[in-house]
Amino acid sequence: MPIRLPTPAWRLATLPLLLALGACAFAPDSKPPAMAQPAQYGVEPLPAAGAPAQGVAQRYARDARPVPEWWKRFGSDALDAMVEEGLANSPDLAAAERNLAGAREQLRGQVNSSLLPSIDAGADVTRKRALTMPNLPEPTALYNVFTGQVQAKYDLDLFGAARFENVSRAAHVEQQAFQLESARRSLAGNIVTGAITSASLAERVALTEKQVVLARQVARDTQRRYELGSASQNDALQADQDAATLEASLPGLRAQWQTTRHALAVLMGRSPDQAPPDLAFAMLAVPAEVPVLVPSELLAARPDIHIAEAVLRAAAADVGVATAQLFPSLSLSASMGKGGFSWPAALSGAGSIWAVGASLTQPIFHGGALLAERSAAKERYEAAVLQYKQTVLTAFRDVADTLAQLDADGQALASAEASRRSAEQSHRNTANRVRLGALAPYTAYASEQHYVAARVREVEYANARLTETAALFQAMGSPVRAPQAPAQPAAGGDAAESQAPRQQQQQQQQQQQ
Repeated sequence: MPIRLPTPAWRLATLPLLLALGACAFAPDSKPPAMAQPAQYGVEPLPAAGAPAQGVAQRYARDARPVPEWWKRFGSDALDAMVEEGLANSPDLAAAERNLAGAREQLRGQVNSSLLPSIDAGADVTRKRALTMPNLPEPTALYNVFTGQVQAKYDLDLFGAARFENVSRAAHVEQQAFQLESARRSLAGNIVTGAITSASLAERVALTEKQVVLARQVARDTQRRYELGSASQNDALQADQDAATLEASLPGLRAQWQTTRHALAVLMGRSPDQAPPDLAFAMLAVPAEVPVLVPSELLAARPDIHIAEAVLRAAAADVGVATAQLFPSLSLSASMGKGGFSWPAALSGAGSIWAVGASLTQPIFHGGALLAERSAAKERYEAAVLQYKQTVLTAFRDVADTLAQLDADGQALASAEASRRSAEQSHRNTANRVRLGALAPYTAYASEQHYVAARVREVEYANARLTETAALFQAMGSPVRAPQAPAQPAAGGDAAESQAPRQQQQQQQQQQQ
């Protein structure tokens, strides 16, 4: 909520006093501290591309920019519709938007209240009884007083306490705005990963069910062979155990699939029973190119960094507020109206009343409370600086971890794909030999079971690469929408919405030093 606070003419009159304060710094620098940027994100250099798997070797686009609506790169209209529905219908986002709108309105009112005089009108009717004079006949001791007046009061912001407080308030509203943006990005990312994971779980449930059918067939064949004397009892027991183990894994896998669908429905603003149909996992495209931003671009793209910057600006402004409280405050007041012992008398020309006054207050002794508050504000500022540094380091680590995991997922998927191909070819060869009578029929079931197991592992690693790709788009600060150019403020518009809070605080520091 950009604010530009006009410089009143009276501030020029206080210039000698401000110069007398010399180099008194009211607030520390609100700019984020400079930090060394890594030459590379991880301990290992990033390759030009990931391992080729399922026909795609993901290329790492260096020096790229954030990708708006990044989920569209997965090539699924159904996935796009899920994300759009979630962004439009999420109660959490709607509540955060309302809270932000309320905070902006409150900020506008607080800023205008601090910059402009307050004017109030009032009327008063009082019935009084006066004391009688001693040794004199008792007069009429009861009478009425009628007054009506308009009062005005203006607190001059001599040392910038109000301006610093406005900067702090604006920074907190900025923080809330970036938290909303972060929530939007997290929601989109969670919907994408939830939809991909649900589709992969549906595929795994179907494959595992097929594994169970094959394992039961192998167990029956082995039992018959044992009864015929061509297999040992241990072989039959082991086959039955393998089938039971696979069957035992199905309920948990189905429950995981259902809970993932329930969570996805809620993310989209639906009730759990209205979960959308699963995507066709095989139809999801792997983005052939993923962005890798340089560190400076990364810091400008991630909302968590902007949140830390806003907290830092607010903390710096709070030091300015606490410092300004140590200096004199000046208030001007005026009132005018009518008064008398009856309404006709009060409304007559003789009933006019007025008052003009000024109040100058200099704190002298408050038990050290003001100095302690300033020291506490400075400590909070130092904590905000350190927290900003930690946020930056965490962002670098987030990107490094995601890149390393994505590269590992690609390599694992390539190996799983090779394993699946070998198992598939082995199953074909075995099936052909069974048809030719060179092998017993049960061997075809066993080879198909190995092939399906290899397919399950491939689906697991394919899901890992897809979800980690989505995580990388998020780690790189990819926005939900393309950023729009800021609108130019209209001439004579609201003073609370024309310049950035960071510029206001810099201007304030120059005026106070």
